[in-house]
Amino acid sequence: MDLPFITIAPSAPHTHTVIFLHGRGDTAKTFASSLTYSRDSHNRTLQENFPSFRWVFPQSEMRECVAFPGNKMSQWFDIWNVNNFSEREELQATGLRESVASIRRLLESEATILGGQWDRLVLAGISQGGATSVHTLLALSLPPVVVEGEGQQEVPRRLGAFLGFSCRMPFPGRSLTETRRVLALDGVPDTDEVIRNTPMLLGHCVDDPLVLVGNGRDLRDTLRGFGAQVTWKEYPEGGHWFNSPAGMDDAVEFLTQALKNPSTGGNSSLSDSMDLS
Repeated sequence: MDLPFITIAPSAPHTHTVIFLHGRGDTAKTFASSLTYSRDSHNRTLQENFPSFRWVFPQSEMRECVAFPGNKMSQWFDIWNVNNFSEREELQATGLRESVASIRRLLESEATILGGQWDRLVLAGISQGGATSVHTLLALSLPPVVVEGEGQQEVPRRLGAFLGFSCRMPFPGRSLTETRRVLALDGVPDTDEVIRNTPMLLGHCVDDPLVLVGNGRDLRDTLRGFGAQVTWKEYPEGGHWFNSPAGMDDAVEFLTQALKNPSTGGNSSLSDSMDLS
């Protein structure tokens, strides 16, 4: 099924889109609102730093909690034991498979709005939303990109960037092929091209009480083992949320660098649309 979502429209001519997944137990509306309280050292929100961006916040389904029969909550996939993610981990597969399929469709829709420029799309998530985004990236097959000109050169397939905060790797300890096989989705690539070429930022607070920083480090190492270019940032405090202002500064700097040279061309550069004062 197609997921409902809310959007924040750009305040300048549209150049990029961010699809940002909320955490378990949260909602798209609450998360979009809460995100504005995390500011950089110039007291700016992410939206204020990138006025040409369209922000899309999808809403997860209300899924039953197998560990608590009769109870449902907003979650991308079910978890048996939040203190031990490996316990009965097979329960995570059904919801994760459905959520990844839905996010892939949303990415396709947003890429169409951008004229097929996938490298102007950013996929992001926090907590369980970040974990779901990771598996979405691993299962993402993109169309070939050809730059018009002499020789019509084909460029590497990629998203503009990936951002993950306070997140982990569901079904860890597997190869890339084995990880993809867990969800058994159709249309999954058989190469690592998108993973290798999409710049990735992972941020985690050391005092996170819910997804321990060790889980984030394992995710970092796993993705690097898959060939990803991962920028890793640890912060001494911030809990199960964004560090501010340093974490927001790092996110702004990372996005600015990752998106400043879209491979598919175009007339509006990121630096032209940003407030760099």
